[in-house]
Amino acid sequence: MRIGLLTDGGYPYATGESRLWCDRLVRGLAQHEFDLFALSRTAEQEARGWVQLPLQVSRVRTAPLWTADEDTLGLHVPRGLLSRLLSGGGAHSYGRRERRRFTTHFTALATAVCAAGATGAERGDGSEPAGRGPRGDGGRAAATEDTRFTEGLYGLAELACEHGGLPAALRSETAVRILEAACRAPGTGRTVQAATVPDLLAFAAELDRVLRPLSLDWYDEEGLGAVDLCHATSGGAAALPGLLAKRFFGVPLLVTEHSVHLRSHYLAAAGTPLSAPVRALLANFHGRLAAEVYRQAALITPGNTHARRWQERCGAEPAKVRTVHPGMESGRFAALGENEGDGGPDTLVWVGRIEPAKDLVALLHAFAEVRGAEPDARLRIIGAAARGTEGAGYLAHCRALAAQLFPDVAAGPHAVGDNPVSFEDIGGAEVPDLAQAYAAGGIVVLSSVVEGFPISLVEAMFCGRATVSTDVGAVVEIIGGTGLVVPPRNPRALADACLALLRDPERRARLGSAARARALELFTVEQNLAAFRGIYLELIARAPVRREPMTVHADGGPRPFATPPEAHVLGLWPEPGETLAPEPAGRTPSWAGRGVCAGALGGAGDGDA
Repeated sequence: MRIGLLTDGGYPYATGESRLWCDRLVRGLAQHEFDLFALSRTAEQEARGWVQLPLQVSRVRTAPLWTADEDTLGLHVPRGLLSRLLSGGGAHSYGRRERRRFTTHFTALATAVCAAGATGAERGDGSEPAGRGPRGDGGRAAATEDTRFTEGLYGLAELACEHGGLPAALRSETAVRILEAACRAPGTGRTVQAATVPDLLAFAAELDRVLRPLSLDWYDEEGLGAVDLCHATSGGAAALPGLLAKRFFGVPLLVTEHSVHLRSHYLAAAGTPLSAPVRALLANFHGRLAAEVYRQAALITPGNTHARRWQERCGAEPAKVRTVHPGMESGRFAALGENEGDGGPDTLVWVGRIEPAKDLVALLHAFAEVRGAEPDARLRIIGAAARGTEGAGYLAHCRALAAQLFPDVAAGPHAVGDNPVSFEDIGGAEVPDLAQAYAAGGIVVLSSVVEGFPISLVEAMFCGRATVSTDVGAVVEIIGGTGLVVPPRNPRALADACLALLRDPERRARLGSAARARALELFTVEQNLAAFRGIYLELIARAPVRREPMTVHADGGPRPFATPPEAHVLGLWPEPGETLAPEPAGRTPSWAGRGVCAGALGGAGDGDA
């Protein structure tokens, strides 16, 4: 079958989220053909190019979300509008009828977004949202606002497909006036009512960026109308093309979220310079969009039960939600996992990206108690600081705290002082690769206060290491009964759990063996591919048949032998009457300039490949 893979800031780019997972999915399901529809987030990401794509990727279409320049967006421009543009009109040159349609649809969307209590918009702390119960946030009034939101969203999409010009209209004075009226309407929350004109301009700019997929030229019989199934690899902007493909062509939509997009938005918004009214409006919008995505999806596949709870509280029907754990490569940890040794028996290891959410401060204070009880204990913190000034500043703070808590101690007057806490990077002489990082100690510690699906925990389990973790995100689901779990922000509990394992090597070995067995059963690439192989077939079996005219008789019945068997084999086949002549020696084959190879050989690509 033909799969339309929808990504936002990830595959096929060399950097970004879910890149490795998407690549493993496409390569592992070689019996299917994939069309990639990718949104890029930064110019730097596009400049770094694409990963090498497998042959089953037949087409790649991309669009940037990081620029407001309509000339570089690959937006849909109808013929009627094109003539106006060539004659000097702008993309915002709507006629009276189009302006009236825009006003009607944008008013409906803005009214729904500005409505008070839409999705707990003023929360912004990453906690689980309130349920959409019959008399609470999700009561009858919320259902009415959901209807307004969808009518406005799809109305704007149809206007963009027919006449273009939506980005300019969303940034126009008309749009700001509509937003202002919606914010001042009775029943809106106090935070939204306090929005100023600069707040509304900032929200309109963000709304234009998120709704950019509505204006793309992907919605035709050669684009998303040609695929059998749309698979969105996240919610938000990546799922918007899938919503339109279902509405315009009846293509079923599958949504995979390893971390819930709405929760990620809440967490990210707290650290932005946006004002409280803008954050509230954006949270309301993303909450409404998430509810519509979950409502229209044929199936939703969260990566863990923590994400599943978020999805169900945001409106997803439990019957349509099926947990599929992300697959991870276990081969590179096989030698270490099968080794009976447990590394440094007195050494604790922390592996990951150094940032405030990992709460290394609590870990250092916990280790101070461990060190007081076990003077030979050591702590190795392995990883690099997160990008940006915040990550570098947090690493410097942790180094200073470690130096304060654990002054260098020398064995004698002529010996070099030693510190029981070390900060190391992967790739150095002592830690050449990731497997060696986990081999550096007998116990792996996770001290985070916020997590989704902690990959480092699964890697430690593949290595057969006993673990001590804080109870955040999907930790309990991952660990099961194969490790110790303590409350977050509790150094005393973290220290007691570490001491219990340091003093009991037999228990440490039992937990490590059980952890490895659990990881190999639940978290491998093979189980992930098997799950999606079955899901693809299930969704296609349930979807209505969309026959092409060439394969149907005049009476509506199927035409025998209308489609030759070769049509189902991946690869490029000559058209009738065409022959493929051999290429001269030393010359790139002609097929390399078409389809996937153009993008793979050329590196970066901003348009069709």
